[in-house]
Amino acid sequence: MAHIKSLFVTRLYHAKLAELGPSIDHDELEASCFSIAEDDEAGQDWCEENGFPGYTSYASLSDLPWRFPVFAEIVKALDAHVAAFVEDLEFDLDGRALKLEDIWINILPEGGTHSGHIHPHSVISGTTYVTIPKGARSIKFEDPRHAMMMAAPTRRKAAREELRGFVYPEPVTGDILLWESWLRHEVPMNMDEDDRISVSFNYAWT
Repeated sequence: MAHIKSLFVTRLYHAKLAELGPSIDHDELEASCFSIAEDDEAGQDWCEENGFPGYTSYASLSDLPWRFPVFAEIVKALDAHVAAFVEDLEFDLDGRALKLEDIWINILPEGGTHSGHIHPHSVISGTTYVTIPKGARSIKFEDPRHAMMMAAPTRRKAAREELRGFVYPEPVTGDILLWESWLRHEVPMNMDEDDRISVSFNYAWT
């Protein structure tokens, strides 16, 4: 009898942020994101100069946990989730650690998107979702083997999730997703009139 198994599996971690670490006040977090976006003139200028729809603090602020206590609490929770994911991935850290390298806010208005990309120089990347309106599709992950499929036929529409070329998880407010930083992903267009708010981050091997 034939035996078929999966090789070289790509792992995706999906949980509630509140499952590990301190409890996060969602209203305080959302208000903090809007307050930071309103005051961050350098970030606003960067978004305008680079054609980024909405707002991101990625290129302007590197000290969110120092500025607002709620972000310090988020980092405690992220550390716990990343540690759990590292165990699942069976990484041998050789006495070193994965530590938070970057953390930033994303606010995408109606019509806003973020095109496909990876996170170079990091090991684990992720997002925790502050506000996800009903019409804001969350995130799209791409099979990293696409460039090597050559003449392969497409998958059936009803193919098992692990065999699809693209996967669209459906996180809701309060969720966290983690993945290895080489995994290409993008944010589909926000089709809702309300803003989509998230906090993204990278962990590096130090």
